[in-house]
Amino acid sequence: MEILIIIVALVVVFAAAGSLLLVRSRRRHGPPPVPTADRGGPAGLAGPATQDTAATGAAAAPPDVSAVPAAPAAPPEAPPPSAGRLVRLRGRLARSQSAFGSVLLGLLARDGLDDQAWEEIEDTLITADMGVTPAREIVERLRTEVKVTGSREAAAVRSLLRAQLIAAIGPDLDRSLRSARHGDRPAVLLVVGVNGTGKTTTCGKLARVLVGDGRTVLLGAADTFRAAAADQLETWGARVGARTVRSDREGADPASVAFEAVKEGIGLGVDAVIVDTAGRLHTKTGLMDELGKIKRVISRQATVDEVLLVLDATTGQNGLRQARVFGEAVDVTGIVLTKLDGTAKGGIVIAVQRELGVPVKLVGLGEGPDDLAPFEPAAFVDAILGA
Repeated sequence: MEILIIIVALVVVFAAAGSLLLVRSRRRHGPPPVPTADRGGPAGLAGPATQDTAATGAAAAPPDVSAVPAAPAAPPEAPPPSAGRLVRLRGRLARSQSAFGSVLLGLLARDGLDDQAWEEIEDTLITADMGVTPAREIVERLRTEVKVTGSREAAAVRSLLRAQLIAAIGPDLDRSLRSARHGDRPAVLLVVGVNGTGKTTTCGKLARVLVGDGRTVLLGAADTFRAAAADQLETWGARVGARTVRSDREGADPASVAFEAVKEGIGLGVDAVIVDTAGRLHTKTGLMDELGKIKRVISRQATVDEVLLVLDATTGQNGLRQARVFGEAVDVTGIVLTKLDGTAKGGIVIAVQRELGVPVKLVGLGEGPDDLAPFEPAAFVDAILGA
């Protein structure tokens, strides 16, 4: 009897120990797999004994995201060439300038052009931001031409006015953009201007102009005070396959970034390096001096071929004051007039050229990526006059 009690006690102990081990094992390894339906059997039944459990586990595991190949980057765009852009965009210019041309043509077509009429013509030119002196000179020449020819026909009057406006703009000025590689160095284009004129956008559009003309381009984000400016420039560059050199540290030395951009441009053998700079008020002497520093630092390894001043065409006489100060600081070689499609004051082209003695080389005629165009005097005047 005692032996039987001992045997029963041992069985109970071993059973309890086994149960405890089973619980611990389940806690460590998780619950047993839920039976799944085999492809050949009814739901709720386990698959055949020959099923590859390793394969089943791999199939149940979530996919490795890092192993999924990234979507291929969009190929760079192929912008249209710059030739003929102003002619293609003249409709936008004509919509805002035609009122100015219509007024002039209407005044000149009067049967009797007395002193009062000529004063109105001069006032019209002045209100178009042409400036007093250029407006007076144009009126005097027109007055002489009309008196000599004695013509009042619309076509003849338009032809006379067209010739005078083209002459005032300066058809013989060199408006070519020095963007070709020379020797073992790329052309360097430094873009400057006050806040809000659209410098960074102009740099991006200029890159498209040059790429459209078959040039290779590198962008330098030397506006280090606005992180968004570097991001914006990088986005523009990516669209046409142009690399952007930037600093990851906000407030970094702009001259250092410009230097690195040119250095990398030399190493990569690109045709042109476009350097964007921070907007600055023309009244801030320290910031204006910084532009001179940027240019000097770049000049240690390459020539600065172009210093392009971006001006908002709607600012009128204030834009002329800006131009004067920037011209003194960095020897501006060309003007880029933005927002020219949104103003009836196209006379700013004549005024700013006389103020700086440098030509308008590019004009912005809208918000589209290909709305920056080389300036052509004849096409511009024809758009104004609706010819």
